[in-house]
Amino acid sequence: MAINLSSEKKSLFYFLSLYVFLTFIILILDSYMYYKFEKELMLNSHLPKLQDNAKSVIWRLRQMHESLLEDNFYPRYSTFKSAIYDADYVKIFSLLDGEAIDFKKILYKKGSYIYFIKEPELYYLGAKYVIIRIKDDQKWLVKVYKNIAVYGTLFLIFMAALGYYLVRLFLRPMKNSINLLNNFIKDTTHELNTPVSTILTNIETIKTDDERLKKKIGRIAIAARTISNIYEDLTYLLLSDKIPSKIERIDMKELLRQRVDYFKALAESKKIDIKLNLHPSYLRADKKKITRVIDNLLSNAIKYNRIKGTIEISSFKGGFSIKDSGIGIEEDRIKEIFKRYKRLSQSEGGFGIGLNIVYMIAKEFGLKIDIDSKKDRYTKVTIRWEK
Repeated sequence: MAINLSSEKKSLFYFLSLYVFLTFIILILDSYMYYKFEKELMLNSHLPKLQDNAKSVIWRLRQMHESLLEDNFYPRYSTFKSAIYDADYVKIFSLLDGEAIDFKKILYKKGSYIYFIKEPELYYLGAKYVIIRIKDDQKWLVKVYKNIAVYGTLFLIFMAALGYYLVRLFLRPMKNSINLLNNFIKDTTHELNTPVSTILTNIETIKTDDERLKKKIGRIAIAARTISNIYEDLTYLLLSDKIPSKIERIDMKELLRQRVDYFKALAESKKIDIKLNLHPSYLRADKKKITRVIDNLLSNAIKYNRIKGTIEISSFKGGFSIKDSGIGIEEDRIKEIFKRYKRLSQSEGGFGIGLNIVYMIAKEFGLKIDIDSKKDRYTKVTIRWEK
């Protein structure tokens, strides 16, 4: 279509992708905060038991400190393990298998264990810190992961559906405007066809020896053919997805010769010399669509050529080429010229749809496009297909 609704779908896709991505980031942050909250809740739920365990160890340390008996031994418990450190964080005795202790925290979780640090009122046996470690059964963690998975998935689905609804709602006015503009273009191009065809038909019937009148008629013919070419391009964009291709064996040598005759007056207006080097060449495709390819390449070769320039057209087995002596294309812009509404030069007229149509048709029939160009020297476009 002249204003392609696929651009709306692309915009919708990009917006939803960004929307879902941001939603996912929010979900991650919320999940982390939920995890932190549940972790703190779990640690605080163990705090009373840890404090009791620490009191038991401190009571035993006090007994050992005050006793002179030789059978004193460090307390061991089946439900937890402990260690004692001095004021310089040097280990006095430990049942914790040499694990590093974070003395900046009082209560924390590390791996599958929970640690609690208690400072006795007096330094029994030189111990300033009593560390208690218990095993974390991690049931709370399984619950957290399950809740995040379930509610996170529901949240993503809800936000994606909401985003899609909002985007459709916001894009509805633009879609209506695009449809209105497309209908306007469709109606306009339809109305253009009859008068342009009438002008071209009647010009061909006019015979005169008056050179001034011939020039005027020639200019009218050029303008009419230019409008006709624009009409064909717009018609293709409007109806390309609605009219099936009619595949036939095309004599490319003959078709190229016909299209050169069609553009002859336009080329003569810039005193451009067209040189033909045509050899037998055949292609199975839709003739009308291949005609659009040739017409747009020829039109550009004339439009962007210099006064008294040249155009060399060749056909060969498995392809054809059109080379002009015009303004050329900068190397870094060659990849961009097939984009819709991209024009080679702002100084020339046109809508920037011709080469996009060439690209679309080439893609449909598996044609390969090669462009060789030098700035301010030439541009050569070669179309190839399987022989």
